[in-house]
Amino acid sequence: MTELNLDGYTDIPAGKIAAVVTYLEMRERPASAIAEPLPLRSVPDPDLGWYRAFYAAIGLDWLWTSRLLMSDAELSGILHRPGNELFVADGADGETGIVELDRRDPGNVEISFFGLKPGATGQGIGPRMMAAALDKAWQPETRRVWLHTCTLDHPGALNFYRRCGFVPYRRAIEVIDDPRCTGRIARDAAPRIPLIG
Repeated sequence: MTELNLDGYTDIPAGKIAAVVTYLEMRERPASAIAEPLPLRSVPDPDLGWYRAFYAAIGLDWLWTSRLLMSDAELSGILHRPGNELFVADGADGETGIVELDRRDPGNVEISFFGLKPGATGQGIGPRMMAAALDKAWQPETRRVWLHTCTLDHPGALNFYRRCGFVPYRRAIEVIDDPRCTGRIARDAAPRIPLIG
């Protein structure tokens, strides 16, 4: 077993991948919207095939794979559980972005997924989608909205969340099997992330 060195480098075995995860929170609703909210369409009963394809279109380049690797029963259980809310942003070219909220604890709402399809970044859609997501997340009982991002995500994600008013409060190291090595996704997925193993 590899031991984590907290004062230097730790080798990651071939076939594994590591990311530094940053958790961010917002403890009060913004006084004004960060942008004009983009309309979000609620998807209360998503088809699993559609969901996986849309999730992959948005996140596969960033190795978003957790939902792709779940069984149908496991994924359906999450998407249909009380407190889970799925929204889609539609653009000129169809479905553009995804927002998923976990409000099982109504006082602490997680934005569990927030992402745009490739080509939609840098067009002002992200701030508008986040403004709408925050409108959905903040309810009278909400005391905190939180999310996390990691070093595998879009390089602008962390600063984007900070510009939206989120404040970092915790970091973690996540080590997982590289799904490209296990055959669960294509070996050429996420080419900017070196494949070792």
